[in-house]
Amino acid sequence: MPSLKEVRARIASVASTSKITSAMKLVSAAKLRRAQDAITSFLPYQQKLMQMLANFIASSTEELAVPLAQVRDVKKVAVVAISSNSSLCGAFNSNVIKEALKVIGQYENLGKENIKVYAIGKKMADALERKGYKSEGVYNDLVDKPDYDKTVALVNELIEKFVNKEIDKVVLVYNHMRNAASQDLRAEQFLPVAPSESKDGEKHTVDYILEPDKNKVVLALVPRVVRLHLYGSILDSVAAEHGARTTAMQIATDNASELMQELTLKYNKARQAAITNELIDIVGGSEGLNS
Repeated sequence: MPSLKEVRARIASVASTSKITSAMKLVSAAKLRRAQDAITSFLPYQQKLMQMLANFIASSTEELAVPLAQVRDVKKVAVVAISSNSSLCGAFNSNVIKEALKVIGQYENLGKENIKVYAIGKKMADALERKGYKSEGVYNDLVDKPDYDKTVALVNELIEKFVNKEIDKVVLVYNHMRNAASQDLRAEQFLPVAPSESKDGEKHTVDYILEPDKNKVVLALVPRVVRLHLYGSILDSVAAEHGARTTAMQIATDNASELMQELTLKYNKARQAAITNELIDIVGGSEGLNS
């Protein structure tokens, strides 16, 4: 049985850890609010552009020549996978890493030389490198501080390789934040572009007046939609990360409080037993002197 000194030291250690996890929870909650604000201000713009693109294509009576929508046999594939740079966020990283490896596994028959990976986040880059897949670049800063211009540079590289047929398909893997306590894994086709319909499943056609013509407008709109798609996914993943870390630190703080209660009870019982034993020794010694 541990001594009173050891139990006291354990209580102090757990209390110190509880203060750390509580502080980390507050920091993550503040970052989560900022991330949610960024998504809230960004999504309407992205959704409107995607709706416009879907409307153009749905209402077109002629076949639009859109290079980024060209579907062809997949001989070379790129996987863009988003994680965090740090841990202490529950199963956030392990889940998205498993999903990324699952997606990569679907194209193993192409050979590793025909699978390019773009790891956004240190945890993803390290995990894929251990499996023999080195990231095509370092994009860790996009997770710490999402930047649209840097995201555009990455998307432009993917677009150039897709148009030049250096890659035939791009898959995007990331965590979508359902709420602060849960995330949904997503593996989406990034390229070639496949415009989605509206949430209610109906196509809303609008009589747009276009200059100079529909084909040129769509050709200018598609790359912008693609860039927004990746940037929005990064914002979504960052918010999911902070939500996961907030939840994980709250659970850790609650567990620390429960453990402190158990240790305090154990300490009090051990202290009471020690006092009782001392009293028994004193009473026994006193009786021995009087006899």
